[in-house]
Amino acid sequence: MRATNQLADATTGVVYIHASPAAVCPHVEWALSSTLSARANLKWTPQPAMPGQLRAITNWMGPVGTGAQLASALRSWSVLRFEVTEDPSVGVDGHRWCHTPTLGLWSGSMSANGDTMVGEQRLRTLMSSGADMLAADLDTVLGTAWDEALEPYRGGGAEVGEVSWLNRGVG
Repeated sequence: MRATNQLADATTGVVYIHASPAAVCPHVEWALSSTLSARANLKWTPQPAMPGQLRAITNWMGPVGTGAQLASALRSWSVLRFEVTEDPSVGVDGHRWCHTPTLGLWSGSMSANGDTMVGEQRLRTLMSSGADMLAADLDTVLGTAWDEALEPYRGGGAEVGEVSWLNRGVG
């Protein structure tokens, strides 16, 4: 059995709440706090792309797999538009989860430079579906519809609030 190094099992990431109704914001903070075992006191600012909605950003640090737990906790509120990233760590690829009310949840492995990675077996399966389906299938695997849907919410203008760090114990 290998000895585990707590730092080697840690990773970081970012939670982007692109748009949330004000009434849901306390629930979002509770979900983040509960998942990370750290108080989430987000700085909410207006979302210019959707008047009446709020946005917030926070960095996080925790064990590998925390990003998936955060995305799972946040998807409980189907009205949210959000992204969660988990940075690559020793022996583990990075990951990104995107959610919109109409599209639901998408996830994909990410390279160090932020590109979505598609494995060889997945590509072979997509290629076997035929040339007519390949482009549409690749768009789904790459999360194109989610990127297009979230892009208007990403900029946020000069009103982007301060970013805080949430830390979850590793080990």
